[in-house]
Amino acid sequence: MDLEKSPPAEPEARPYETKRQQDAAPEGCLAVAIRIPVRIVVFVLVVPVRMVWDALVVGGRFLRDTVFRPLGRAVMWVLAPVGRSVVWLVEGVVLVLGWLAKLVFVWPWVGLWRYVVVPVGRGLGWLGHVLVVVPGVWLYARVLTPLGHGIVAALRGIGAGCAWLWRVLVVVPAGWLYAWVLAPSGRGIAWVARGIAAGVAWLALTLWAGIAWVGLGVWAGVTWVCRGVWAGVTWVCRGVWAGVTWVCRGVWAGVTWVCRGGWAGVVWVARGVWAVVAWIGGGLWAGVTWVGRGVWVGVTWVAGVVGTLLRWVFVVPAVALWRWVFVPVGRAIAVVAREIGTAIGHAWRVAGYVSLAVGRFLGRLFRWIFVEPVRWVYKSVLTPVGHLVRDAIWRPAAEAARSVGRAARQALTSARESARQTRADIRRMLFGTPPEPEPVSLAKGLREPTVPAARTLGGRSGHDDLSPPTRG
Repeated sequence: MDLEKSPPAEPEARPYETKRQQDAAPEGCLAVAIRIPVRIVVFVLVVPVRMVWDALVVGGRFLRDTVFRPLGRAVMWVLAPVGRSVVWLVEGVVLVLGWLAKLVFVWPWVGLWRYVVVPVGRGLGWLGHVLVVVPGVWLYARVLTPLGHGIVAALRGIGAGCAWLWRVLVVVPAGWLYAWVLAPSGRGIAWVARGIAAGVAWLALTLWAGIAWVGLGVWAGVTWVCRGVWAGVTWVCRGVWAGVTWVCRGVWAGVTWVCRGGWAGVVWVARGVWAVVAWIGGGLWAGVTWVGRGVWVGVTWVAGVVGTLLRWVFVVPAVALWRWVFVPVGRAIAVVAREIGTAIGHAWRVAGYVSLAVGRFLGRLFRWIFVEPVRWVYKSVLTPVGHLVRDAIWRPAAEAARSVGRAARQALTSARESARQTRADIRRMLFGTPPEPEPVSLAKGLREPTVPAARTLGGRSGHDDLSPPTRG
């Protein structure tokens, strides 16, 4: 068991402590030397400015709420035409400035593009058209197209010759062999076979019934005859097959010889055409390569000269000015500006606290000197006097005025009723009493058809009192 205490763990650094540690990193001697004097001077200068600023803010808010906002609303209605005129004037000035900007910045580049870059591009396009497109079109139209047409015509002629040779050497002999050798031989063999079959059938039908030994002899004779016929047919077929084989071998040898000759001619023509095309293409490629190399060398030389000139005119002085002037001066200015900004920030915050304290003191002083006496006078003097005036003077006067008003209204009402009654009496004396309206009876005078009474339980209705119609 370990009785020794472990050392306490180090607490994790908080973010703001880390930031403070980073801010407390070692700095340059210039920052350390100017920090305290700058902060003192800035504090002395900023405190009055901050107090004046806070006073202006308070006064500005008061003026905004009491003066400027109503005045602005009035000015909005009064000076709106003036504002529109100013806007029109500003738009005109902006239009003129825009036109001047176009004249100075846009139109030179437009002129450069229109009168320099575009003509140069058109010239390069024309040069490429003359050096590449026109020779290529001429080569295609004057060399490759006729050469291709000639090759197609040659191949068509070779194909037609091969077809004629196949027809003459294979198709025609095969047709002649079939028509004049195989067909007659087949017909003869078929005729002999039919005759033998007919003889055998006749002998079998004639002699089969009773003569067995004659049948045996006939069978031997038939066998001998069939063997002879079969030997003849075999000999004829062998001769025909040998002739057909000999003819096919000759035809195949002729076709092979013709095809070899045609292929050799096609290969020879293709080699010649390829040699001509390769020679022309090599010349064109050499010309295009020579022109391209010349153009590339010229463009490279111009780009190198322009780049070197721009580098020594703009880049090298700018780099030297940046490296040996702007960077050191900028670093010094950055250090001074950073310290001044930090000092102004601290001084502004401290001056805010000071201004707040001064403002609170002045507010309390104003309250003690002016607000409290005024409040005491209002509460202790004016309020009792006002209550006394209200209860002793204003309320009795108001009640008397209301009673006088009620009496006047009643008198006017009675006078109005008397005048109305007098007008009614005069109207009755002059014109008499108007007649009373008579009520209209709804039982008579209706323009509707009468409906007969309904049938009763006794079987009588409103039509029973009518007499039946008589005949005749």
